[in-house]
Amino acid sequence: MAHGSRIEWTESTWNPVVGCSKVSAGCEHCYAERMARRLAAMARAAGARGLNAGRAANYLNVVNKRGCWNGNIFLDPGAVEDPLHWKTPRTVFVNSMSDLFHEKVPLEFIRRIFDVIRRCPQHTFQILTKRPEIAAQHSRYLIWPRNVWMGTSVENALVTHRISRLRRTRAQTKFLSLEPLLGPIPRLALTGIDWIIVGGESGPGARPLKPEWVRRIRDRCLAQGVPFFFKQWGGVNKKRKGRRLDGRFWDETPDAKPLLREGTHSGTQGRRFVL
Repeated sequence: MAHGSRIEWTESTWNPVVGCSKVSAGCEHCYAERMARRLAAMARAAGARGLNAGRAANYLNVVNKRGCWNGNIFLDPGAVEDPLHWKTPRTVFVNSMSDLFHEKVPLEFIRRIFDVIRRCPQHTFQILTKRPEIAAQHSRYLIWPRNVWMGTSVENALVTHRISRLRRTRAQTKFLSLEPLLGPIPRLALTGIDWIIVGGESGPGARPLKPEWVRRIRDRCLAQGVPFFFKQWGGVNKKRKGRRLDGRFWDETPDAKPLLREGTHSGTQGRRFVL
């Protein structure tokens, strides 16, 4: 089953793996943990009424009684071949509710995911990890189709080492998600990077995003010809703050296929932006 996504830089999500564990400051207010908590509660309520909770029941395995990640990972073999049934080409965020390169995900399961990706060249699959060192270790054991975009999260200057580890993978398209951006990242290294996403933290307890942090990264991308995508200012009410930066939307992506967003126009050389 494909799930439409409200995430601005993708169109659908695919979750053959659920569950995670926190590894750095960007994980503190994890949106996926909050969503997993709700889905687990829905599954418990359905079970109490004698109803089938469907895939929401997967989340009962990965959160504790307080609704926090319990460190377990749940593999859902029934979801692995879902993309084979999707007719319309789309951009797919792989494991929005987990990390495909979590240390508890077996290499053989990852290889199954990559095989399905290879068999679906009509789709673009975006994989985002906070563990690029594991992706790099596994890289030579995987076949990397052209339709894989491999990314890592870099929330502040303390975790910029993830960038060099991302470069060690054999992915043809590599990107960075600087979300939630929690501090300035001077001299952000963009060599070998094909796309930058920047966004503020949203939801309860959201930490502030300073405009100068974003502009510095935006200007560096412009100077080096790297597509720049500004996702949101964030905050408790992210819709109110919006996602305009200096009077316009920044929706650049690294390929020639436009995301289906209202108001997006085709740019040159495969880059798209909104005026």
